[in-house]
Amino acid sequence: MPSPPEILAKRAARDSRFLRVEEVDLAFSNGARRTFERLTASGQGAVFIVPMRDHDTVLLVREYGVGLDRYELGLPKGRIDPGETALEAANRELQEEAGFAARKLTPLITLSLLPAYMTHKAQVILAEDLYPQSRPGDEPERLDVVPWKLSELPALLARDDVSEGRSIAALFIAREYLEGRFRPA
Repeated sequence: MPSPPEILAKRAARDSRFLRVEEVDLAFSNGARRTFERLTASGQGAVFIVPMRDHDTVLLVREYGVGLDRYELGLPKGRIDPGETALEAANRELQEEAGFAARKLTPLITLSLLPAYMTHKAQVILAEDLYPQSRPGDEPERLDVVPWKLSELPALLARDDVSEGRSIAALFIAREYLEGRFRPA
């Protein structure tokens, strides 16, 4: 396997409130040079929470996604705020989006999204032993909470309103963990 390319220079191309487009000049081990653009996220990353009402029932949320201009069914998720751990962020987001808190939080895995073009990573956190507790969040509207059986994941994937890849991956990883076929590193 070749060694990774050398980063010759990085510079901001465009900024928004949450994202920055960065140009990266690279020199590859074969002598090729290229400039790539990538999105860099501000902050410490994000969390995806797999809230388990019981051993087989996960709580999903229906939320508007401006990127696809439609409502999507997926996992509660959000940014890790400054000074917050991933577990603290997971419990906060769970309260804000689903109206529950968890007594037991287990980090499962860290996932990336489009690693060729983005630096963003999200930690998948399993939330168990849930109890009702809500807090205000930054969502512009109340989110619908939809219970779904992990044993019925194929039917979930057949829905038109389920397409967020990290939510889908996190659900399968959580199912494998709960059935004893996956152990976090």
